[in-house]
Amino acid sequence: MGFDYGLIGKRIRKAREDKGLTQEKLAEKLDVSNAYISKIERGKAAVNLNRLSQICGILEESTEYMLSGANRATDDYLRNEIMFMLEGCSSEKIKLISQVIKPIVEYPEEKGTSED
Repeated sequence: MGFDYGLIGKRIRKAREDKGLTQEKLAEKLDVSNAYISKIERGKAAVNLNRLSQICGILEESTEYMLSGANRATDDYLRNEIMFMLEGCSSEKIKLISQVIKPIVEYPEEKGTSED
């Protein structure tokens, strides 16, 4: 299984912005060029695990979240990941996704089988 460097880059960008850091400031902290950070965030450069670990330390995010989008530190990690994935979808894809999930959402849950 390969990594989706485009999604990893988007997660890094979002975490950086949430911390109020510019690409320049993150690059400075990592002792790399601004262009390299830009390439990582656009998914145009693969980031090795050592560098990803450094980025996560600065941004105070888990490597698990950056790699998979799963952040089990919150109860709604799957909800958040689904919302994140939807951000990049066209309106046509969102319509298709809606058609797929609507029957699942509307299907009544049996008592005692919730996976929460």
